[in-house]
Amino acid sequence: MAKEVVKKIKLQIPAGKATPAPPVGTVLGPAGINLQEFCTKYNDATRDKMGDVVPVEISVYEDRTFDFVLKTPPAAELIKKYAKIKSGSKKGAHEIVATISKADVKAIAEIKMPDLNAYTIEEAINIVAGTARNMGVAVSGLNDAELAEEAALSAAQEIEAAKREAKLEAMEASAANDNVDVEVITEKAEDNEE
Repeated sequence: MAKEVVKKIKLQIPAGKATPAPPVGTVLGPAGINLQEFCTKYNDATRDKMGDVVPVEISVYEDRTFDFVLKTPPAAELIKKYAKIKSGSKKGAHEIVATISKADVKAIAEIKMPDLNAYTIEEAINIVAGTARNMGVAVSGLNDAELAEEAALSAAQEIEAAKREAKLEAMEASAANDNVDVEVITEKAEDNEE
Protein backbone atom coordinates (compact mmCIF):
# COMPACT_ATOMS: atom_id res chain seq x y z
CA MET A 1 0.00 0.00 0.00
CA ALA A 2 1.31 3.46 -0.95
CA LYS A 3 1.91 6.10 1.68
CA GLU A 4 -0.63 8.89 1.83
CA VAL A 5 0.65 12.42 1.21
CA VAL A 6 -0.50 14.67 4.04
CA LYS A 7 1.07 17.93 2.91
CA LYS A 8 2.96 19.43 -0.04
CA ILE A 9 5.33 22.28 0.71
CA LYS A 10 7.13 24.48 -1.82
CA LEU A 11 10.26 26.40 -0.86
CA GLN A 12 12.98 28.37 -2.63
CA ILE A 13 16.32 27.86 -0.89
CA PRO A 14 19.86 28.81 -1.96
CA ALA A 15 21.58 25.66 -3.21
CA GLY A 16 23.66 23.87 -0.61
CA LYS A 17 22.72 26.34 2.14
CA ALA A 18 19.63 24.85 3.80
CA THR A 19 19.71 25.04 7.60
CA PRO A 20 17.14 24.10 10.26
CA ALA A 21 16.97 27.79 11.21
CA PRO A 22 14.26 30.06 9.80
CA PRO A 23 12.86 30.22 7.18
CA VAL A 24 13.27 26.47 6.52
CA GLY A 25 12.67 25.45 10.14
CA THR A 26 9.62 27.67 10.51
CA VAL A 27 7.92 26.13 7.49
CA LEU A 28 8.95 22.49 7.91
CA GLY A 29 8.82 22.31 11.74
CA PRO A 30 5.00 22.18 11.97
CA ALA A 31 4.97 19.44 9.31
CA GLY A 32 6.82 17.23 11.78
CA ILE A 33 9.66 16.07 9.55
CA ASN A 34 13.28 15.71 10.65
CA LEU A 35 14.75 19.13 9.77
CA GLN A 36 18.39 18.07 9.95
CA GLU A 37 17.74 15.08 7.67
CA PHE A 38 15.98 17.28 5.09
CA CYS A 39 18.74 19.92 5.17
CA THR A 40 21.46 17.28 4.72
CA LYS A 41 19.69 15.60 1.80
CA TYR A 42 18.85 18.94 0.13
CA ASN A 43 22.38 20.29 0.51
CA ASP A 44 23.87 17.07 -0.92
CA ALA A 45 21.46 17.14 -3.88
CA THR A 46 22.14 20.80 -4.70
CA ARG A 47 25.88 21.05 -4.03
CA ASP A 48 26.62 21.27 -7.78
CA LYS A 49 24.25 24.26 -8.18
CA MET A 50 25.89 26.53 -5.58
CA GLY A 51 25.08 30.19 -6.12
CA ASP A 52 21.60 29.49 -7.52
CA VAL A 53 18.25 29.54 -5.75
CA VAL A 54 16.73 26.08 -6.22
CA PRO A 55 13.00 25.59 -5.66
CA VAL A 56 12.03 22.34 -3.97
CA GLU A 57 8.65 20.62 -3.67
CA ILE A 58 8.43 18.49 -0.52
CA SER A 59 5.83 15.74 -0.07
CA VAL A 60 5.21 14.95 3.60
CA TYR A 61 3.64 11.55 4.33
CA GLU A 62 1.40 10.54 7.23
CA ASP A 63 4.28 8.69 8.98
CA ARG A 64 6.31 11.97 8.89
CA THR A 65 8.67 10.76 6.20
CA PHE A 66 9.23 12.92 3.14
CA ASP A 67 10.37 13.01 -0.45
CA PHE A 68 11.39 16.06 -2.41
CA VAL A 69 11.71 17.06 -6.04
CA LEU A 70 14.15 19.76 -7.13
CA LYS A 71 12.99 22.28 -9.72
CA THR A 72 15.00 24.55 -11.98
CA PRO A 73 16.03 27.98 -10.63
CA PRO A 74 13.47 30.78 -11.18
CA ALA A 75 13.81 32.53 -14.55
CA ALA A 76 14.19 35.91 -12.81
CA GLU A 77 17.17 34.61 -10.80
CA LEU A 78 18.83 33.24 -13.93
CA ILE A 79 18.24 36.50 -15.82
CA LYS A 80 19.82 38.49 -12.96
CA LYS A 81 22.78 36.10 -12.98
CA TYR A 82 23.35 36.37 -16.75
CA ALA A 83 22.81 40.16 -16.73
CA LYS A 84 25.11 40.54 -13.68
CA ILE A 85 22.61 42.66 -11.76
CA LYS A 86 21.30 42.44 -8.19
CA SER A 87 17.69 43.26 -8.97
CA GLY A 88 15.36 44.12 -11.82
CA SER A 89 13.86 47.51 -12.57
CA LYS A 90 11.48 49.03 -10.06
CA LYS A 91 9.51 50.42 -13.01
CA GLY A 92 9.34 47.21 -15.04
CA ALA A 93 9.62 47.67 -18.78
CA HIS A 94 9.66 51.48 -18.37
CA GLU A 95 13.31 51.44 -17.27
CA ILE A 96 16.17 49.41 -18.75
CA VAL A 97 18.62 48.18 -16.10
CA ALA A 98 20.65 45.74 -18.24
CA THR A 99 20.88 44.04 -21.63
CA ILE A 100 21.45 40.36 -22.35
CA SER A 101 22.04 38.59 -25.65
CA LYS A 102 19.74 36.21 -27.53
CA ALA A 103 22.26 33.45 -26.74
CA ASP A 104 21.83 34.17 -23.01
CA VAL A 105 18.04 33.98 -23.35
CA LYS A 106 18.35 30.68 -25.22
CA ALA A 107 20.68 29.27 -22.52
CA ILE A 108 18.21 30.29 -19.78
CA ALA A 109 15.31 28.79 -21.78
CA GLU A 110 17.20 25.50 -22.10
CA ILE A 111 17.79 25.41 -18.33
CA LYS A 112 14.12 26.25 -17.59
CA MET A 113 12.61 24.00 -20.29
CA PRO A 114 11.64 21.09 -17.93
CA ASP A 115 9.55 23.41 -15.72
CA LEU A 116 8.01 25.66 -18.39
CA ASN A 117 4.67 25.18 -20.07
CA ALA A 118 6.28 25.09 -23.51
CA TYR A 119 6.71 22.37 -26.14
CA THR A 120 9.49 23.95 -28.20
CA ILE A 121 12.61 25.93 -27.37
CA GLU A 122 11.21 28.93 -29.29
CA GLU A 123 8.19 29.03 -26.98
CA ALA A 124 10.49 28.79 -23.96
CA ILE A 125 12.63 31.64 -25.35
CA ASN A 126 9.49 33.80 -25.68
CA ILE A 127 8.55 33.09 -22.04
CA VAL A 128 12.04 33.97 -20.77
CA ALA A 129 12.19 37.11 -22.97
CA GLY A 130 8.84 38.22 -21.50
CA THR A 131 10.15 37.75 -17.97
CA ALA A 132 13.28 39.73 -18.87
CA ARG A 133 11.16 42.53 -20.34
CA ASN A 134 9.07 42.79 -17.16
CA MET A 135 12.30 43.04 -15.16
CA GLY A 136 13.61 45.90 -17.31
CA VAL A 137 16.24 43.71 -18.97
CA ALA A 138 16.47 44.21 -22.73
CA VAL A 139 17.36 41.39 -25.12
CA SER A 140 19.77 42.70 -27.76
CA GLY A 141 18.34 42.33 -31.24
CA LEU A 142 14.94 41.22 -29.94
CA ASN A 143 13.34 44.00 -27.90
CA ASP A 144 16.13 46.40 -26.97
CA ALA A 145 15.04 49.17 -29.38
CA GLU A 146 11.41 48.86 -28.28
CA LEU A 147 12.35 48.99 -24.60
CA ALA A 148 14.66 51.98 -25.13
CA GLU A 149 11.80 53.84 -26.86
CA GLU A 150 9.42 52.92 -24.04
CA ALA A 151 11.95 54.06 -21.41
CA ALA A 152 12.36 57.42 -23.19
CA LEU A 153 8.58 57.88 -23.37
CA SER A 154 8.27 57.01 -19.68
CA ALA A 155 10.99 59.53 -18.77
CA ALA A 156 9.17 62.24 -20.74
CA GLN A 157 5.92 61.40 -18.96
CA GLU A 158 7.66 61.62 -15.58
CA ILE A 159 8.98 65.09 -16.46
CA GLU A 160 5.46 66.22 -17.43
CA ALA A 161 4.04 64.76 -14.19
CA ALA A 162 6.69 66.60 -12.16
CA LYS A 163 5.79 69.89 -13.91
CA ARG A 164 2.07 69.35 -13.16
CA GLU A 165 2.88 68.53 -9.53
CA ALA A 166 4.97 71.71 -9.17
CA LYS A 167 2.18 73.80 -10.71
CA LEU A 168 -0.36 72.22 -8.33
CA GLU A 169 1.85 72.94 -5.32
CA ALA A 170 2.24 76.57 -6.45
CA MET A 171 -1.55 76.89 -6.75
CA GLU A 172 -2.04 75.40 -3.27
CA ALA A 173 0.55 77.79 -1.79
CA SER A 174 -1.15 80.73 -3.51
CA ALA A 175 -4.56 79.67 -2.16
CA ALA A 176 -3.12 79.35 1.36
CA ASN A 177 -1.78 82.92 1.19
CA ASP A 178 -5.16 84.40 0.19
CA ASN A 179 -6.48 83.90 3.76
CA VAL A 180 -9.95 82.93 2.70
CA ASP A 181 -12.24 82.45 5.66
CA VAL A 182 -14.54 79.51 5.36
CA GLU A 183 -17.50 79.15 7.65
CA VAL A 184 -18.57 75.61 8.29
CA ILE A 185 -22.22 75.14 9.09
CA THR A 186 -23.41 71.86 10.44
CA GLU A 187 -27.02 71.01 10.89
CA LYS A 188 -28.20 68.65 13.55
CA ALA A 189 -30.71 66.13 12.36
CA GLU A 190 -33.87 66.26 14.41
CA ASP A 191 -35.54 63.09 15.50
CA ASN A 192 -39.18 63.01 14.51
CA GLU A 193 -40.66 60.66 17.00
CA GLU A 194 -44.35 60.11 16.87
